Amino acid sequence: MSTEKNPLLERTKNGKFEAIPFDQIKREHFLPAIEKAMEITKANIEKIRTNQSPPSFENTVEALEFASEHLDEVATIYFNLMNSESDDKFKELAQQIAPMLSALNNSILTDPVLFDKVESIYNKRKTLNLNQEQARLLELNYKAFVRNGARLSDEDKKKLIEIDDKLSRLSPKFMQNVMNSANSFSLHITDKSELEGLPSSALESAAHAAKRKGLDSGWLFTLQIPSFLPVMMYAKNRELREKMYRAYGARAYKDRFDNQDMVKQIATLRHKRANLLGFDTHAQYVLAERMAEKPTTVLSFLDEIFDAALPTAKEELEEMKNLAYEHDKITDFSAWDSHYYAQILKEKKFNYNEEELRPYFKMENVIDGLFKVANRLYGINFSQINNIPVYHEDVIVYEVKDKDDSHLGLLYLDTFPRETKRDGAWMTTYQRQGMKSGKVHRPHVSIVANLSPSTDKNPSLLQHSEVKTLFHEFGHALHALLSNCTYSSLASPNVYWDFVELPSQIMENWVVEKDALDLFANHYQNETKMPDELIEKVKNAQRFNAGSMNLRQLSLGYLDMAWHNNDPSDIDDVAAYEDKVIEKTRLLPKVEGRNTSCSFSHIFAGGYSAGYYSYKWAEVLEADAFELFKEKGIFSNEIAESFRNNILARGNTEHPMDIYVKFRGRKPDPEALLKREGLK
Repeated sequence: MSTEKNPLLERTKNGKFEAIPFDQIKREHFLPAIEKAMEITKANIEKIRTNQSPPSFENTVEALEFASEHLDEVATIYFNLMNSESDDKFKELAQQIAPMLSALNNSILTDPVLFDKVESIYNKRKTLNLNQEQARLLELNYKAFVRNGARLSDEDKKKLIEIDDKLSRLSPKFMQNVMNSANSFSLHITDKSELEGLPSSALESAAHAAKRKGLDSGWLFTLQIPSFLPVMMYAKNRELREKMYRAYGARAYKDRFDNQDMVKQIATLRHKRANLLGFDTHAQYVLAERMAEKPTTVLSFLDEIFDAALPTAKEELEEMKNLAYEHDKITDFSAWDSHYYAQILKEKKFNYNEEELRPYFKMENVIDGLFKVANRLYGINFSQINNIPVYHEDVIVYEVKDKDDSHLGLLYLDTFPRETKRDGAWMTTYQRQGMKSGKVHRPHVSIVANLSPSTDKNPSLLQHSEVKTLFHEFGHALHALLSNCTYSSLASPNVYWDFVELPSQIMENWVVEKDALDLFANHYQNETKMPDELIEKVKNAQRFNAGSMNLRQLSLGYLDMAWHNNDPSDIDDVAAYEDKVIEKTRLLPKVEGRNTSCSFSHIFAGGYSAGYYSYKWAEVLEADAFELFKEKGIFSNEIAESFRNNILARGNTEHPMDIYVKFRGRKPDPEALLKREGLK
């Protein structure tokens, strides 16, 4: 395709917001744009290499920061769309694009001339009178070279480049396999008696899904969470629950999209890469740049929570087993029974059903609630804009303004499931805050999720867990939108992975607070507020099954560390290895044909390798931080302003522990989490 008509190369950004012209971009634009942007990047790098002036912060470190800004932009658009709106042909482009980007990155970070320049500046850093952010940028640039092979021999550099090339192809393929495997399953049911117990919302969604697939009648169920989870929670049909549970657990395992070899290859290559760079394991390599710092800290942390959670989890399981026998004479309680009897037990203990909450959580009201909470905390405002191009008709765009009416950024919301979108929920940026093309730009942020869609009969009505998901991702979005840094590579949310979940997880606290729920939890039919007694029940139920839920998270954390804190090269059987690792967290009999590793996209296709513990780690941070909000008031302007200025705005300009201490006045107290969840 001619580059003259490529909007990724020659586009004039849309109006004052400089929005991406999604309406003009086609799949065939990406490869030429990547190739051209790489040429520009290489030319910029060559100018830095051949500059005869003495190396300085400006002509080397800053110049490296800005050298690839066009390429970064095009690549970001591609990989974001690969996750949120793409077909197989679009995904297959990653097999060309990812290795190209990896090779370029390697060529820069292993270049001896560039490293000599950076190292010479780093060695005299104390004499350069750099400000905090400049000093941090220099430090992280220097570490990036060292941690990516700058000091290796030529032979070892070649090995590193080969490893990175292979990894760049494997991770996108892993994700594609998970998506394709999930999409290959659907269950069409025509006999309503098989669906006894399912709430009307789930039946309507399943009927709507059947119609969209061109089926004349019946109900269609998929492995997307809004379809899968209600079956597990409410279906009396035990056989149906088992069928769905087994299908979900078998994604990309022993089918035509099998990821077993992919898991072994990725883990082994990461281990070899770490060894080349002087580390014993991939986890050791990763954690050197995390708050936890080393694997022993992570494992001790997980063990501490495990020891507190296990006795409670066992008690919770016994309660459910007893209930299952009392209700249905079940003597072989299995994994597909857990959600179902947990829901019945929850109703029995707290006298409410999760479905009672749905009418108060109309999607539009929840989104309005996000904005109202953010306004109360930070004084910022959101207004929908309709003249911005989007990549799918479901996407809604908002302009975000600060309390002084200045522009903060754009927020894209993409909340409903579709086959062209991967599962789960995430926040991403299309444009990070920071310096680009000579001026500081505001961010373009996107929240992508797979929440309960509307049907022919009702608007989108969310489960309480889905509301928590939206608030969680909105916390990430606020982190990005309120960033106030000079350099994009340091801007929020580009922080240590075990710190990045603090801004997201702390936002979940507001969805059980009456003062927050009163802002948006109105019945979709008559606008009445959620009754105080129902809010109180929700709040009281927070600790329900806390032991079991912690055990599930811990099993994933242990599994992640097992793959990345050992030499995996001799592992033949992925399932057997996984079974051995998670045996101590398993309270129910093993389910044959189920495997977690093969669909564990967080660690094999995302940024969480040797980092899944970060969710629990950040829970400690947010539980401790929210204690301060509770002391001063959940909408305390004083505490919110401190949280904004000391945490959200600072990005990676300082070590996260230093940032946290500036907000809290001390290091985090782990007891806060255990007490909140009733585990201590």
